[in-house]
Amino acid sequence: MHQPTTEPRPSIYYPYEVFAPWLPSAHGPQVRQQVVIVGAGPAGMVTALELARHGIASVVLNAELQFSQGSRAIVFTRRSMEILQQVGVADRMTAAGLPWRFGNSFYRNQLCFRMEAPHDENDRYYPMLNLQQQYLEQYLYEACAANPLIDFRWGNKAAAVTQHDGYVSVCVDTPEGGYVLESGWLVAADGGRSAIREACALRMEGASYEGFFVIADIRVDLPLPTERLAYFDPDWNPGNTILMHREPHGIWRVDYQLPEGETPEEALRPESLKARIDAQLEMIGFGGTPWEMDWSSVYSARTLTLPDYVHGNILFVGDAAHLLPIFGVRGANTGFQDAQSLAWHLAYTLRGLGGGKLLANYSAERVGAAREIIDEAGKSTRFMAPPAGGFALLRDAVLSLSLTEEFVRPLYHWRTSRPHEYSRSALNSAGDDNALFTAGPAHGAPPQNIRLGANDYLLDHLGGGFELLYFTQGEALPRPLLAVVEQARARGLTLRVTAIGAAQAVAGADQTLADASGRLRQRYGVQADGAAYLLRPDQHVCARWLTLDATRLQAALAMI
Repeated sequence: MHQPTTEPRPSIYYPYEVFAPWLPSAHGPQVRQQVVIVGAGPAGMVTALELARHGIASVVLNAELQFSQGSRAIVFTRRSMEILQQVGVADRMTAAGLPWRFGNSFYRNQLCFRMEAPHDENDRYYPMLNLQQQYLEQYLYEACAANPLIDFRWGNKAAAVTQHDGYVSVCVDTPEGGYVLESGWLVAADGGRSAIREACALRMEGASYEGFFVIADIRVDLPLPTERLAYFDPDWNPGNTILMHREPHGIWRVDYQLPEGETPEEALRPESLKARIDAQLEMIGFGGTPWEMDWSSVYSARTLTLPDYVHGNILFVGDAAHLLPIFGVRGANTGFQDAQSLAWHLAYTLRGLGGGKLLANYSAERVGAAREIIDEAGKSTRFMAPPAGGFALLRDAVLSLSLTEEFVRPLYHWRTSRPHEYSRSALNSAGDDNALFTAGPAHGAPPQNIRLGANDYLLDHLGGGFELLYFTQGEALPRPLLAVVEQARARGLTLRVTAIGAAQAVAGADQTLADASGRLRQRYGVQADGAAYLLRPDQHVCARWLTLDATRLQAALAMI
């Protein structure tokens, strides 16, 4: 029998709660489910919440009885916050987290590069927000627990998985014994050491990099701003790299590379941790400052992905699908994008739409995104922790030159995680005006937010299905367009029409957003009435027109 620990995890700032296990004896015979999600980390819970937004019920299996140990993922990007807004937890994240937009790189204790992430009045969220993963998991869990379409089962471990013709059976182990759960689809969100991936005998493609890094979370009072700090080749750790981040509740993340040959076990000895952290605080001018350890771990950088995220009726998401280095805050942030994409592709497949091609499109798009990230992350990793030989020689030359030469300093840039643009998606309209626009989000790109009022933004009004943004100052939408919209709805497509530009409500539109200043038109490259954008349920653009008519809209919707 599966016996997860019932002792609360230790922490000096987060009060862990141990939840009661879900026991089969209290719930009677199990019926076949539409979707079972194995793994209740951020990617798994966002998948469940996104499925629920599309009306799809799911069962979430969590092998543990409490949230994950340690801060783990702590930096969440603007696009992640926009996704979390859709599932209802962004306000809590904003209230609890620390926003930031600057990153500093030091060589020999001299500032050599200062990164500034773009931010303007049209952005509801900062480029980055720091918050420990336990809080994110708590907010997501509480949203799941409040949703009647999500059956969350603590202390339930997927012990074995069998694929059948059109469904999957899962042998689930609990503290009182096992039971079998059948599901039309199984989502593997069980992390980097995915048991589902292993059970399917699947192997990832990519590279693992030399060397190890220690993550240490300490409570310490440092009068420094919330900015990323990176130190290259410090005296106390020659040839290696140290990162620092401020977290809420007086916690600082100290992330340092181990000298060659030192084992993870040696690195995590208390005396080793103390010596390294004391040396880092001394180097930055706070030697002797008292500090307290909360959590520590060791990781190595890997850039790996499955070549396909769909295997029969098993779907992979997050770290179960790919393993990415933390440089550039790619792990959890990429997992959110996976979850958002998978949920709508799966929901529409369950509705009988897409002719079976939607899940193949999910895999193609997200594998493409992972490969793009791997390419970028590989560059970052080879700079942060260069392999011996030519890479190390080149990195050291850049460091040395950066003390006096301005032109090499941008090479310090850490290539921050960004949303993938599905420019080659099979769902993009081939007959629209994408190539003729001079501004605005192109095929496959996420939307650009626009501030509409004091606390009112464009993305506050979007989400939940397909969105047709129709630019007009007229009194009503063209009847032929509305006829196509009704046809799409009749076949099961959730499609909302937003009229943009008119001061009064536009007849036929589901909502009207005024644009008296013309800011929205300008940012979206719209010059005349009749222009339009079509957004997918994950808000990415799949078509845009300088002038939209019924025939062109029908052709775009036929892609789904």
